[in-house]
Amino acid sequence: MEDRSELLILYATQTGNALDAAERLGREAERRGCPVKIHSLDDYDPNLLPMEGAVIFVVSTTGQGDTPDSMKVFWRYLLQKNLSKHWLNGVPYAVFGLGDSGYLKYNFVAKKLDKRLMDLGGRTILERGLGDDQHPSGYEGALDPWMLSLWQVLSLIKPEFFPNGADVIVPNETLIDQPKVQITYHNTDIVESQFSTASDLKYNEIQIGGARSMHPGTSHPDRNRPGCFLKMVKNLPLTKSSSGKDVRHFEFEFFSHVIEYDIGDVLEILPSQDPAAVDAFLRCCKLNPDSFITVSPREMNNCGAHASMIPIKLKTFVELTMDVSSASPRRYFFEVMSFFATAEHERERLQYFVSPEGREDLYQYNQKERRTVLEVLEDFPSVQMPFEWLVQLVPPLKTRAFSISSSQSAHPNQVHLTVNVVSWTTPYQRKRKGLCSTWLASLDPTDVVYIPGWIHKGSLPPPSPSLPLVLIGPGTGCAPFRGFVEERALQSRKSSTAPIIFFFGCRNEDGDFLYRDFWLSHSQNHGVLSETNGGGFYVAFSRDQPQKVYVQHKMREQSQRIWNLLAEGAAIYIAGSSTKMPADVSSTLEEIVIKESGVSKDVALRWFRALEKSGKYHIEAWS
Repeated sequence: MEDRSELLILYATQTGNALDAAERLGREAERRGCPVKIHSLDDYDPNLLPMEGAVIFVVSTTGQGDTPDSMKVFWRYLLQKNLSKHWLNGVPYAVFGLGDSGYLKYNFVAKKLDKRLMDLGGRTILERGLGDDQHPSGYEGALDPWMLSLWQVLSLIKPEFFPNGADVIVPNETLIDQPKVQITYHNTDIVESQFSTASDLKYNEIQIGGARSMHPGTSHPDRNRPGCFLKMVKNLPLTKSSSGKDVRHFEFEFFSHVIEYDIGDVLEILPSQDPAAVDAFLRCCKLNPDSFITVSPREMNNCGAHASMIPIKLKTFVELTMDVSSASPRRYFFEVMSFFATAEHERERLQYFVSPEGREDLYQYNQKERRTVLEVLEDFPSVQMPFEWLVQLVPPLKTRAFSISSSQSAHPNQVHLTVNVVSWTTPYQRKRKGLCSTWLASLDPTDVVYIPGWIHKGSLPPPSPSLPLVLIGPGTGCAPFRGFVEERALQSRKSSTAPIIFFFGCRNEDGDFLYRDFWLSHSQNHGVLSETNGGGFYVAFSRDQPQKVYVQHKMREQSQRIWNLLAEGAAIYIAGSSTKMPADVSSTLEEIVIKESGVSKDVALRWFRALEKSGKYHIEAWS
């Protein structure tokens, strides 16, 4: 039987923070002589859980209290009714959650996981830790003290984990010797001949798939769902410059082959980085951009490590997998940098940043300012990290997900997006721009640019034509509902369809009334949004009068119409910013049900829970 006398750390991450925290826990355990193994929850067999010596769970909460994608299968397993209350048989465990107290369901995933493990007979050894993005030091503000308590408790109940005691710490220098990856360099002439017969499109496909499968931190989305290349055919501004926003309507044609999608689906795009930033990174790190490399885990057997890998140019590998120009590095990046700093004052500053005393200053310098990897390396010019460490520690280049704003029935060879071109100013007045949205906005539809994309299911399932709908989508939250309305308009030509009420909101009628003509055309002449057909289109302009008006105000004005549709079995769909909007809209819906039906608040809440269970209450929110 496999030895279980080691600490197991299981994590579920959506953006990488939970992985970062799990790896930090693992390093701190190793420094105390504790044997440890770390697994993502989607890479772990839950049947083995009752046999573990001790388990630490590190889980993030996404959206409106949702589990990360990598946790969904594991969570369904834990919810099986045939698991008894003694299933875990006293297995010691602890839970650390990562969340944001600005959200309604703060750290909801960690809380429900902790309760379920307890219900299944697990033995909680420490009160769950709750990391908060709103803390001045981020989630580490809670992680650091929680970790110290964890080692003390673990050393008491599992003394065999700590042969020298939990307070005897191995110096970091002994753990910095070996990065997780190894780089192999290849003969340039031999490699280039491998690609000589490939078409441009095929060459791009090989490069993207090869690079992202080699990188230890990137997901390779086309393993699980088909990918495609897109060609932009329209890039239209939807807002006026005076509005202070830049929202674009993008239309893409399937360039390689058509991928089928439903309304409510999501398109993931792999963005291109600024070539100047990539070149500056290569110069800063003294890397040869024309080298051909393969990257593999260090523990992999050297004989067969590279047999199935196609070498790739070092510069291309960086462009496709390493986010050097938009993402902020993690704390461990600074810790490793300190070992490679040759200037004394730089080494001292880096060591201060990763000390408990410097934690808040690091957060202000790095995360709050959204320093990029390139900017950090330029601030510490004496640091020359080996490329292996850079591959391991530079944040992976992630795909960006956008709600699809078209119906494929209306646009058979196309997919449309509604994108806010992101820009903001940091606390120190530095201008920042979103990587993917800025890149898309810069593309000229007359140029041929291959845009890698993957389609997957979103949080808004496509409704049947006979299902009445109450849609609430202020701002770019309207994106998926444009597809919903397009689809139902086509369906209504063939047979009768159920009505749709749609509530939209923006700042000014003149500046950012997205898709104005589209909505108005469908709300007139017996369109699917027309009141004559039982539906309606209601828009709130928040800044066009002294008193701010939001979608909630328009919903209250149409209280009876909403209740009439809900009484007929309507489904509710909410999409938009994840700040206050979803919570405010949900509260308004509760008010409407209480007012129009005459029931108590408790009854109304139970009614909404039943609506959610029956698949008629959906929220898609993003930050």
